[in-house]
Amino acid sequence: MTIKRIDTNPRMSSIVIHNNTVYLCGQVAKDKFADIQQQTRTMLEEVDELLKRAGSSRERILSATIYLKQMSDYDAMNAIWDAWLPAGHAPARACVEAAIAEPEYLVEVSVIAAI
Repeated sequence: MTIKRIDTNPRMSSIVIHNNTVYLCGQVAKDKFADIQQQTRTMLEEVDELLKRAGSSRERILSATIYLKQMSDYDAMNAIWDAWLPAGHAPARACVEAAIAEPEYLVEVSVIAAI
């Protein structure tokens, strides 16, 4: 089976494709100093961009893991997530509180999708 890696550096690849499945590296906001809703919005824009490059889309997301710096942002993050996610295409999802690599980031997402 062929494994395709896109935007690879010594530590990770932005996109890995195997068996018609797309794996995205963790995505964060474009502006780490924005509020939770703006961070979520721009993080999901990055997901859209990477999925498109891989030949997929948000309608084909199989699984998502969302990492929140603090669970008190859960409802505000979900307001953006729910508006972004197409009706009838909810993936398997987990949402956990976690320390994110750079402390200014409030949210990060890891996505697996079908092509």
